[in-house]
Amino acid sequence: MEVNKILSADVLDIIFEGRNKDYGAYQLRKSYNKRLVTSLLIVGALCLLLFVGYVVSNLLDDKAEAKNVVVQDVQLEEIKQEEKKEEPPPPPPPKPPDPPKVEMAKFTPPKIVKDEEVKEEEKPPEVNKLEETKIGTMNQEGQKDEGIVAPPVDDGGKGVVEAPKKDEEDWDKTFTKVEIESEYPGGAAAWQRYLNRNLRYPQEAIDNEVQGAVVVQFIVDKEGNVSDVEAISGPQELRPEAVRVIKKSGKWTPAVQNGRQVKSYKKQPIVFRLESEG
Repeated sequence: MEVNKILSADVLDIIFEGRNKDYGAYQLRKSYNKRLVTSLLIVGALCLLLFVGYVVSNLLDDKAEAKNVVVQDVQLEEIKQEEKKEEPPPPPPPKPPDPPKVEMAKFTPPKIVKDEEVKEEEKPPEVNKLEETKIGTMNQEGQKDEGIVAPPVDDGGKGVVEAPKKDEEDWDKTFTKVEIESEYPGGAAAWQRYLNRNLRYPQEAIDNEVQGAVVVQFIVDKEGNVSDVEAISGPQELRPEAVRVIKKSGKWTPAVQNGRQVKSYKKQPIVFRLESEG
């Protein structure tokens, strides 16, 4: 190709210079742009046609549905609420009948007077009339006295006799607080002597130089018996010995509440102390 034609020549002509341009590759490349534009136009036209068809179809369906819809007026019936009738109040309970009057004879204290001075209404009733007649401050006619005792006034005439009330406190329970606590027989001095004779310092505690106070809780019943012995505080090495000493202590003096011996809890400290050398 001549030099002056190169600048104005197509790239495709330069590539196929000296080759057979009738070959299919040249023709395909030559018409590529035209075919591409044509295919895009066809695809665009198809898409537009589909879109228009979709819109038209929706419009036709909406019109068809609008024709099939029938609007009917619904008449709502008014619901009448039934008026509640006020029920009359229950009748008052019948008044209990008045107790029958008991025949009563007036009793006049005896006075020492002359016979002519005693008035007829002041004479005492005869003894045989008093067998079925109550003695009172006036004469009254009524039923014969059959020995029925009228109910007390403060029970409203119901004739209810209440059983005697029990003491407010339950004396069988275990008290935690009492007026007088249980104690070892003989007091503090006897308790100290008992500990000196029976307390055995555990060898493990001696070797480890463990000392301190162990608080033991237990129950002393009404007879002074000891039960439920338990160490609640203090060094672990010393607790078993403290529990053993309490269990072996025998009977204690029971606690007292409101003048009675009661079952109660007791907390007793036992002190373990090592003697210092020198």
